[in-house]
Amino acid sequence: MAIIPCLNEETTIGTVVKAVRQHLPTVLVVDDGSKDTTAGTADDAGAITLCHPSNQGKGEALQNGFRWARQHGFTWALSLDGDGQHSTDDINRFFAAAMETSASLVVGNRMNDANRMPWVRRQVNRWMSQRLSKLTGQSLPDSQCGFRLMNLQAWAELSITVSRFEIESEVLLKFALARKVIAFIPIQVIYKKEKSKIHPLRDTVRWFRWWKQARRHG
Repeated sequence: MAIIPCLNEETTIGTVVKAVRQHLPTVLVVDDGSKDTTAGTADDAGAITLCHPSNQGKGEALQNGFRWARQHGFTWALSLDGDGQHSTDDINRFFAAAMETSASLVVGNRMNDANRMPWVRRQVNRWMSQRLSKLTGQSLPDSQCGFRLMNLQAWAELSITVSRFEIESEVLLKFALARKVIAFIPIQVIYKKEKSKIHPLRDTVRWFRWWKQARRHG
């Protein structure tokens, strides 16, 4: 199954859901307090929708999606963004990589074609990935990519507590510290004119607070 956390993605979510359903029959959209027609558009495209009454953060949207998937008997969950940034043509490669490597977490790696990423995102991603790699003692080339396939039993064994954009870093750290196998696969890099939901100042401060705690526990 696929889980798509969304905030105000009415212009793209229908197309994304239909494309994902060509590969996976069950698509869960977690609408994180959108003010537009994201939920209705996702419904019309064939998704199951969970709606937060107010914005709770990407991390909370994903966590609620993972809980729903576990409760409904799913073993694996593929997460991706609802803005069309991730190519659904790469979906089958995630499952193939999980089988080939016995990984509990398969993460998309955009850094082989990093020049297509916006300059600021590219530099921030590299900086964060280098620090997480050093802390965990293993190579994590694209720590901020949200296009991932995760084993839900492995996720359930860990304590993931963050509710915002730190979720990508937190999951990687917890899987690495638990010595669960993590694999990275190259994916297509798609950037149009979508506006990032990350708040440059607020979310950077949150990440540094998270990083301070992560270093202490790591």
